[in-house]
Amino acid sequence: MTTSCPTSFVEPSRRGSAESARSRLRTRTCSFLFPSEPDTVPENTADVYSAEPYNQAHLFEGVTEEEKKSIVAQLNLIDARLPRGGLATYLESARKLLKDAQQDVNPLAGFTPHVPVGERLVGEHGPGTKAYGEFERLGMDQLPKTCFCLVAGGLGERLGFPGIKIGITADVTTGATFFEKFALFILAFQAHARKDTGDEDLQLPFVIMTSEDTHDRTVQFLDDNQFFGLDPEQVTIMQQQKVPAMMDPEARIAKTGSTVETKPHGHGDVHKLLHEHGLPKKWEAEGRRWLVLIQDTNPLAFRSMCAVLGVSASQDLAQNSVCTPRIPGEAVGSVVKLEKPDGSHKTINVEYHYLQSLLKSTPIGGDVADETGFSPYPGNINVLVFGIPCLARCLEATGGVVPEFVNPKWADAGRTKFKSATRLECMM
Repeated sequence: MTTSCPTSFVEPSRRGSAESARSRLRTRTCSFLFPSEPDTVPENTADVYSAEPYNQAHLFEGVTEEEKKSIVAQLNLIDARLPRGGLATYLESARKLLKDAQQDVNPLAGFTPHVPVGERLVGEHGPGTKAYGEFERLGMDQLPKTCFCLVAGGLGERLGFPGIKIGITADVTTGATFFEKFALFILAFQAHARKDTGDEDLQLPFVIMTSEDTHDRTVQFLDDNQFFGLDPEQVTIMQQQKVPAMMDPEARIAKTGSTVETKPHGHGDVHKLLHEHGLPKKWEAEGRRWLVLIQDTNPLAFRSMCAVLGVSASQDLAQNSVCTPRIPGEAVGSVVKLEKPDGSHKTINVEYHYLQSLLKSTPIGGDVADETGFSPYPGNINVLVFGIPCLARCLEATGGVVPEFVNPKWADAGRTKFKSATRLECMM
């Protein structure tokens, strides 16, 4: 775990004219990795989906025969696409998680929280200090072996923007979008890596995970802007699929007309997709060492990325979570070391609505400031650095399937109704 803050970084000017970029695009294309379609699709009927273990009879009430066929076909395809037991397992998990949410069950009960072990790249160890500089220089040496992955499945509606979030203006002085900032940093890293290795053809792989909501618009956005100077051949775009949305705590699937409602499954799908398309194993075979996962609206993370890579390299970390100083009580998840009575432990993100009750069991009695004025439990910003060899082995063992959670927005005090349909999610 690394707590960091931005440091200065000189961005390169975009290289080449727009016309030369268009010329490159005509002959060079990025890789598109669409979800693999199942080899077989079940041939269940409406009667099957109406009975145990599905209990979805409501979907077929008052519909025509053609609408019934359409709904069944959608459910069969969803059943085939969902991993590990298909739709029945998904609904079984949903009912358990929704019941726990109804009863306000804390999934972390029985764990004792501890401040996670990590390096502080702020204050006396921040930018401009000898310690920070050493980490930064070590991290710069890692750039030729580094890959990047952007989770870009979100729309900008909640931010008041009528498009994909990576298209939002991030810099009002230059008009650069979030994606352009990402591209400029990666190009700068790549220029240094080429100079350092003497390999003028060296490219740093850049993977983008889209959703059904953002895929077409992302492809068009990149094409319209000549990939912001990136070579299309270094870019891979992989699309995640949606999962069924549920209308009530009984996990009854929602529909609009004869269309089954689906929603994004969360950032955690990135691991499953990376594994399905064989990317970590490919990178490992190429001698790549690090994979950096980033969010779609956080270009500031790049400013300390060399130092963060230096921390990972100096300690040969399997995973490094980049964090920020966090004010006590702030509505931000926190990275926490959780220990069981038997001594086993794990270091994970704990969402803020669980954090306060969890910390009440500690000697300090809650989420309070330490001598720095901040909480000792740092804020999670979903920027992760993975050691590629270890990641490849873990994905091989798990298939990239990440534990799910549910976060319904309740419409009543008794927690019997949702404000809108909910779904199971997973975190990266």
